[in-house]
Amino acid sequence: MTIETPTPDDLRTIPVFADLAEDDLRWLADEMTLFELRPGEAAIQAGSPADRLFVVFEGEIRGELEGPGNQNRVFIARKGQVTGMLPYSRLTHFPATARATLPSRGAFLLKDKFGPMLKRIPAMRERLIGVLTDRVRESTRAEQNREKLAALGKLSAGLAHELNNPAAAARRASDSLTQAVKNLCEANLALNTHDIPLQARQVLAELECDFAARARPQQGLDALERSDREEQFAAWLETHRAPDAWGLAAALVDSGFTKEILQRVAAAVPEEALADSLTRVTASFTITRLADEIQSATSRLSDLVRAVKEYSYMDQMPEQEVDIHQGIENTLIMLHHQLKNGVEVLRDYDRSIPKMTVRGSELNQVWTNLIVNAVDAMGGKGELRIRTVHEPNYALVQVTDNGPGIDPEIRDRIFDPFFTTKGVNQGTGIGLDLVARIVANHGGQVAFESQPGRTTFSVRIPYRLPGRD
Repeated sequence: MTIETPTPDDLRTIPVFADLAEDDLRWLADEMTLFELRPGEAAIQAGSPADRLFVVFEGEIRGELEGPGNQNRVFIARKGQVTGMLPYSRLTHFPATARATLPSRGAFLLKDKFGPMLKRIPAMRERLIGVLTDRVRESTRAEQNREKLAALGKLSAGLAHELNNPAAAARRASDSLTQAVKNLCEANLALNTHDIPLQARQVLAELECDFAARARPQQGLDALERSDREEQFAAWLETHRAPDAWGLAAALVDSGFTKEILQRVAAAVPEEALADSLTRVTASFTITRLADEIQSATSRLSDLVRAVKEYSYMDQMPEQEVDIHQGIENTLIMLHHQLKNGVEVLRDYDRSIPKMTVRGSELNQVWTNLIVNAVDAMGGKGELRIRTVHEPNYALVQVTDNGPGIDPEIRDRIFDPFFTTKGVNQGTGIGLDLVARIVANHGGQVAFESQPGRTTFSVRIPYRLPGRD
């Protein structure tokens, strides 16, 4: 690093300094130290004292926070920018190592020169406060975006899991359906080789028509009960000289056959056609059952897609007339993966609440953050109660959990940005700050009450956005 001073012309390339008087520019240039960096060279090291202000004349300097949870936390200083330690900043140590990504040239002013600079050039006070304010604003915005992306990542992962279950079920059922149709065709061919009376065919047809509605797979059987029933059916089939008695017995148990149904078929059809008749009825039932499974799975997929579109208000204007309960329900669907392993959701909805003119997707972020915080507070298991009330000027939404409660010592800081009670890399403290800002932007109010075993967040939202009356 070459120790030289910049020129006043160098400083004129920095917008903050550009219109300063020549004497002030010359004084400032004489107090600063010039530096030049090749790509990869460090301007500052992480953890070093924050003792200097930097300006960049050429190139680019990039700092990236290291360690778990700091992914995508990048700070970049480009030509014309002022960075580093600034007057009135509370920074004590530089948080990241900053390296040149391009051949770079700039200058720095040590912290002990800040006082003389502000005394000689009072205008720099307001200008550098503006730079500091912009930096805080940009950092906050970046952190908020990062929090939103992290939340979106969790939602996406949970949604992918929720979509995968019915999709996999539909795939399995469709694969099995192909074999079931083949079995039905083979059973029909086999039955045509027998001389079956018309009355017997009528019994089989009636059985096929109503069997699927009455019978269900025996999922409640434990292994021992299932084994006993298969053994009974196999023994019964062997006495009727049915081929592959054990294989057919297993299929009959799966289909929910009873001894009475077997005896009904045996009484109606010739003994030599019994096995083929039972195979035919079993295959018919299996097809009906698999079709029901596919319909159920695809309906679940359709419901999830609908919930995603309604949750995000895809293809809609930012402001809409919305049913607040539908927004809450869509949020619960989106968070189902976090709720299904031990959270009981209790609903107490006041359905007299009319549709509201609001920013629907923003309110869904409010419900998302409050529900996720409640689930986290309960450790993923407990009772989550959601209550709505139609008040004269507001719709009241309350989210209550039966977790340990909020420590009285930190209650005044709950809505502060970046304040979190969660462990390292588990939370950034943006969620409740976001809730407070969204509610305020709707002209509403948010508050909470907490004691051990019961914490309630109350959100009041006016029925129309401010200025929309």
